[in-house]
Amino acid sequence: MSLHSAPASQTAFMAAPGTSPSIAARIDRLPASRSLWLIVALLAMGAWFEFYVTFFLGYVAPGMIKSGLFNTDALGPLAALGAIKFAGFGTFVFATFGGLWVGTIFVSQTLDHFGRRAVFTWALLWFVACNAVLAFQTNGFALDIWRFLSGIGIGVEFTTIDTYLAEMTPRHMRGKAFAVQQTISFLAVPFVAFVSWLLIPTAPFGFDGWRWVVLIGSIGAVVVWFLRLRLTESPRWLAKHGRHDEASRIVDALETRVERETGRPLPPPIADLADEGGKGTYAEMFRAPYLRRIVMLSLFNLAGAFSYYGFAAWVPTLLAERGINITHSLEYAFIIAVANPFGPVLGTFFAERFERKWILCSALGGMIVFMFAFAQMSSPVALIICGVLFTLSANIQAFASHSYQSEIFPTRFRMRAVGFVWSWLRVSTAFSGLIVGAVIGAGGVFGVAVLIGTTTVLQILLIALLGPRSTGLSLEEINA
Repeated sequence: MSLHSAPASQTAFMAAPGTSPSIAARIDRLPASRSLWLIVALLAMGAWFEFYVTFFLGYVAPGMIKSGLFNTDALGPLAALGAIKFAGFGTFVFATFGGLWVGTIFVSQTLDHFGRRAVFTWALLWFVACNAVLAFQTNGFALDIWRFLSGIGIGVEFTTIDTYLAEMTPRHMRGKAFAVQQTISFLAVPFVAFVSWLLIPTAPFGFDGWRWVVLIGSIGAVVVWFLRLRLTESPRWLAKHGRHDEASRIVDALETRVERETGRPLPPPIADLADEGGKGTYAEMFRAPYLRRIVMLSLFNLAGAFSYYGFAAWVPTLLAERGINITHSLEYAFIIAVANPFGPVLGTFFAERFERKWILCSALGGMIVFMFAFAQMSSPVALIICGVLFTLSANIQAFASHSYQSEIFPTRFRMRAVGFVWSWLRVSTAFSGLIVGAVIGAGGVFGVAVLIGTTTVLQILLIALLGPRSTGLSLEEINA
């Protein structure tokens, strides 16, 4: 079967009489229902706190620095990095992405052997605990250590959520499910901006405002951890490990709930694809046809730190470069931040109507257009409009890429593959801030537009030329 030419309708067929349909076929025939959307919502709520803990990075910086936590005396052994102009809050940034990198590449390589539910439950508990401890540290060195440890848990959690969501949702709603999950997750960005605005300048009950901001992310995630106890293991993962009876019981219960919720019998399985088996070795990731996908997405993520974060992480600075004073630049940056969840919201209307790879390419093209428009504008209204449109395009690209890179690898090493390709985003993000800062100094906003445009064109070419089809196809069809 060709992944590039055979439409879903040509690969779908009825289960043979007298045979039991596979777990995959039973999941893919389920209509959208309250039970399926509850799974999406619970995963999204966990991701919301991961986004919160990740994105508070820039907002807590002024409070931490004001408290003297990154003075030379407070950094301990890390103070030696001052010789390469890297001491101070920069160590906290690198600790964050260093932890994310370890979580996504090293830890996730071992986690295809454990259940999805167990991994994301304990990873959530891990980063919640580390984050809570972080809030009580009194020097920069200790902050960096606990931020690094927290980042490991966040990296594992991000990888696991995408893997679990891809395996639990039917093929006809997989893209929309990712759009909904990303919508809820991105609501954390304006929320953390608002909470930080209220708390950072204050010290409620004598406790620094930045510490409250950090703790909020931990307290809320504990609630989600208990909610997640309602989630089951991934039946696809169970079937892959030969635990067919357990997988069947989970799908039986899900089918019963869906029938009750929809008020009509389930349609027969439309495809009788065999459930995936095999150990799934690390070496298999680097053999055809997956080598091409590994290379494609590794380069895609390597460029993504510049095309996405080159704008998102520098909005106030870019506005200031366009002549907006610092007070108004923060205000306008908050308005632009509010647009974050609306990109995936728009995606829910077309996620299943168009091929995923072309949604990705179109959104990336929009990012290029609106970034260059931003670089030419000086009117505050025009800058805000261009910033909002760029953010919408960027987050349509975000939901599509999360879905895409999770569905084009087989269950037997999906988590390892997703962790590997995502690790390149973590590496490049750690250094992108230094590079973007240098570009702003040398070429201003237009220089940043050229950087974003170049890296985004590379991403478009990678997906357009090397990416397989995925929309409307079963995970097993994509990876046949």
